[in-house]
Amino acid sequence: MEAVTQGVVLLHSMHDVFVLERLLKGAGVDCRPIPVPRQFSSDCGSALRFNWKDRTEVELLLEGAVIEHGGLHVL
Repeated sequence: MEAVTQGVVLLHSMHDVFVLERLLKGAGVDCRPIPVPRQFSSDCGSALRFNWKDRTEVELLLEGAVIEHGGLHVL
């Protein structure tokens, strides 16, 4: 059985986290707000964790909603 790899999208505000979370959950993508992992940023920030297999859907929703972000990364 293959391990599920998690991804994280770095966001600039909690507002963006909540907007993206609502969009992703509406599209059936499991996600969860988390603090930004230190390996990606030492600044305080917000992030949304998701299954990496859903990366394409996350990217499409980010583009469609015009949400500014700090990239998608594998955890």
